Amino acid sequence: MGRYVEGQDRAQSVLLPERLDDWIHEDSTVRVIDVFVDELDLWKLGFERAEPAATGRPAYSSATLLKIYVYGYLNRLQSSRRLETEARRNLELVWLTGRLTPDFTTIADFR
Repeated sequence: MGRYVEGQDRAQSVLLPERLDDWIHEDSTVRVIDVFVDELDLWKLGFERAEPAATGRPAYSSATLLKIYVYGYLNRLQSSRRLETEARRNLELVWLTGRLTPDFTTIADFR
């Protein structure tokens, strides 16, 4: 078990939609955000929490929170409360985060 809160597998079958991946178009910007952030070395870029703590509750990874922020800025969603709401209902953000829904204070503290 890793030291981060883990999201669900995007290829996992569910009732509706059958696969979450089927609902996101191949040319969608969320796929670009996903690949871009995953290729970054967050530790070298100065993200202090890029390495998880050895004790305590697992944290959300810096990559997941950065993906939320990049998506928000590209779609004019800068409020942490709005990003929390969108992470729960917006299918693109649900896909991007692996169904993780950090609360607004976690999102704001990351900033």
